Amino acid sequence: MSGLKQRLIRSLLIVSAMMIALVGCSSSPAPNSEKTGQTHTIKHAMGTTKVPTEPKRVVVLTNEGLEALLALGVKPVGAVESFTEKPFYKHLLPETKGVKTVGTEHEPNLETIASLKPDLIIGNKMRQEKVYNQLNAIAPTVFAEELRGDWKTNFNLYAQAVNKVEEGKKVLADYDKKVQEVKQNAGDLLQQKVSVVRFMAGKTRIYQQLSFTGVLLKDVGFARTELGQKEEFAQEISKEQLPDADGDIIFYFTYDVGDKKGDAQEQEMTNDPLWKNLTAVKNNRAFKVDDVIWNTAGGVKAAMLMLDQLNNIVNQIKVAK
Repeated sequence: MSGLKQRLIRSLLIVSAMMIALVGCSSSPAPNSEKTGQTHTIKHAMGTTKVPTEPKRVVVLTNEGLEALLALGVKPVGAVESFTEKPFYKHLLPETKGVKTVGTEHEPNLETIASLKPDLIIGNKMRQEKVYNQLNAIAPTVFAEELRGDWKTNFNLYAQAVNKVEEGKKVLADYDKKVQEVKQNAGDLLQQKVSVVRFMAGKTRIYQQLSFTGVLLKDVGFARTELGQKEEFAQEISKEQLPDADGDIIFYFTYDVGDKKGDAQEQEMTNDPLWKNLTAVKNNRAFKVDDVIWNTAGGVKAAMLMLDQLNNIVNQIKVAK
């Protein structure tokens, strides 16, 4: 073989090697390639879904879900706005700084969600079942079953979804510790029958065991009135039924979205002679509390704050004895 031919062959081999190297360097890795093979399967309200083991861009579609993620140390890229105190509840500031709003629990904005390029979406069947398939087409989507009093069940699901199970155990352990502190402080007051009343636009409700407030009061160990101890969510009552709201202690709160209709309902009911004649009212044991903390937010951070507020009221009652 001539020297010229050998040089040509060597040149071709060198060029080929360089081309292979260039192709290898210029090839873009698959999206989230660092997670290739690193997924885990979550069983949830809509079936089973493979989700990233370390999700980086989470979108959450419930207020209690947002509280759960923040408590777990996960800041989502997007979340639905709160029902009041928009865009997010005051007690979640400044933790939500930079979080993009993606519509409401009842109407999440699919276009905005997609624009955030999430790698995990967390929602709720009770709220968003109709758009589950569209959401799941955007990113792996995990749904809890219901809201209301199911916050601890949902919290555990969210902790699994974002692979923060151990962190979740610690959060709930802190909650249980605070429950025991309130229980110990309350002592004999736990035997007092508690009623929980909520005023809304044109409605008055008695909240029961399956409500957010009901779950916390049950955890602490407070006795409930006959209507309040039912294993249901809430019962609407008329003005004539206000005596059914009586108890040794009444906690009441008002849901108002800024149109003053909830506030008007509260004023109408609490100024009525039937309300003023309730045992708890006459004994100065009817306490107005924060609707967001005691009901609407519905998550673990609100639960911790509610326990603090409940403990303060227990102290007030003990001092007034």
